[in-house]
Amino acid sequence: MVGGGQLARMSHQAAIALGQSLRVLAASPGDPAALVCADVHLGNPDDLDALRDLARGAEAVTFDHEGVPGELLRTLQAEGVAVHPRPDALLHAQDKLVMRRALEGFAGTPEYVEVADAADVDGLAARTGWPVVLKAARGGYDGRGVWLLDGPDPGLVAQLLASGTPLMAEQAVTMRRELAVQVARSPDGQAAAWPVVETVQRDGQCVEVLAPAPDLDPATAAAAQELALRIASVLDVTGLLAVELFDTDGTAGGLVVNELAMRPHNSGHWTIEGARTSQFEQHLRAVLDYPLGATESTAPVVVMANVLGAASPVVMPVDERVHHLFARFPDVKIHLYGKAERPARKVGHVTALGDDLDEVRARAVLAAEWLSTAVWADGWSPYDADARATRFPRTMQRRAVSRA
Repeated sequence: MVGGGQLARMSHQAAIALGQSLRVLAASPGDPAALVCADVHLGNPDDLDALRDLARGAEAVTFDHEGVPGELLRTLQAEGVAVHPRPDALLHAQDKLVMRRALEGFAGTPEYVEVADAADVDGLAARTGWPVVLKAARGGYDGRGVWLLDGPDPGLVAQLLASGTPLMAEQAVTMRRELAVQVARSPDGQAAAWPVVETVQRDGQCVEVLAPAPDLDPATAAAAQELALRIASVLDVTGLLAVELFDTDGTAGGLVVNELAMRPHNSGHWTIEGARTSQFEQHLRAVLDYPLGATESTAPVVVMANVLGAASPVVMPVDERVHHLFARFPDVKIHLYGKAERPARKVGHVTALGDDLDEVRARAVLAAEWLSTAVWADGWSPYDADARATRFPRTMQRRAVSRA
């Protein structure tokens, strides 16, 4: 796997159960996957020799990010390496302009233009109105490389173009919410889809995933899955494909494609505990051309909440935060990535399961905020007698009293 981040780390966990060994190309020994994988190669994804070294003796090469030059991947292919997804497919997740052009005619997309100067942005706004979304055609993620323009800003456009950033501009879509669909496709064309989820965004970054998307019309859910499966087929994707959608009016005709990712994706982390087959296992199954696994949910409601680095330093060690979280919510699942904490950085996620959306979501959000800040947002305290009686197992009650 090219990349040593948290996606590679969780893929490594899935590989163990399949009897496979995951070799990773990491930029640093401190990368999340490099901390746990036995077979770590250090290098850069734009170094052909490093890629060749990674691929030597491997069944297949895949990715935990899209930042690999396509020409290098085509060289590997020409040398007989099985690359999944293939470079021609991966390009659609690397370049937003290429993606938009490929989807025209069969998928809802915002009106867009390639930007060579500020006049292109102004011309789009003349047709669609302000605001307009200015995007880096390559390299943006988690709100980076995206600028919402309420009016002409020729200085910003000129500055970005001068820095070598390829730009596009899109109509700002008015939407009800954001949805995501994940599908997997194997080299022989077998495909599978998970339930459609709602992603909750804050400052351009996903903070929660609600599975399945609440109050989503079944016909619209089916249309979203069918659209994602068609995109995977048309683009000849192998492995995971995540399709991020704008839900503009609650109907199948109101689905607008935002972005694509061809790898495990933040919107699919809920599947580790919440689906019969996790996105990480499924990606490996697809890349190795195994039959794909079942994708049904394991509970009526699953909520994943990202653990983000706090705005200010947290004194309580992470291990102590984990201890307190398990004491209050022993059923919440924690995944920490081994990353240093800094503001707004994704350092882990939690998953809660149950029957009632409001209750499950409240547990997940409280748990994630506690791990981020060491503060219970609802004021809960383990040293409150009522809290101990209702939330703590007997052994934990004794520990809480002794610590007090």
